[in-house]
Amino acid sequence: MIERMHVVVERDDGVRILRLEGPADAEAWMAAFVGAYQSIWSEPPYNERFFPDEAAGVLRRAVEVPDNITLLAVRPSGVVVGFGIAYPVKAKSDVCRDIRGLLPIEDTFYFAELGVLEQWRAKGLGHQLVELRLELVDRQRWRHVVLRTSAVKNTSYEMYRRMGFEDTGVYMEVPARRVDGGTRTDRRLFLSMVL
Repeated sequence: MIERMHVVVERDDGVRILRLEGPADAEAWMAAFVGAYQSIWSEPPYNERFFPDEAAGVLRRAVEVPDNITLLAVRPSGVVVGFGIAYPVKAKSDVCRDIRGLLPIEDTFYFAELGVLEQWRAKGLGHQLVELRLELVDRQRWRHVVLRTSAVKNTSYEMYRRMGFEDTGVYMEVPARRVDGGTRTDRRLFLSMVL
């Protein structure tokens, strides 16, 4: 399956980072993506529960957005160990609402998803998925990048800050189903970067 996809990077640890080019690529990796997505977001600080169809919808919607950058980090066995998804912010209406006046919507790209399985963290994979998306953003069309991260200032927050993202001081409350069965909101912080 890997041979048919567009390989962006081959890492020394055997992980290949693939760029999905459309719905057919997404469907080929759907089951592996869904498992990784559910696992990653079920852990702290988010503790979110996604049903398989909800996780699949994330990937299907992403590859349908024009100008999307959808990356999967995969093992030779076909296991997805990480992902990075980005697209123009105008495709995400709730984010547009919350950043209007902070950043120009027409010039801003949104780093929508970044996830790495726990056993693959602290190996540079998350950092590399952010760097690759930054490299792939068409800087002739986009002048800003924005993302949301947990308001709990953890290793992800520190990584983004080291990479040059700025804390905007703007927050968003995100309601979600939790692994304990309840539905609660958590606070996400917007970080941005001028390209």
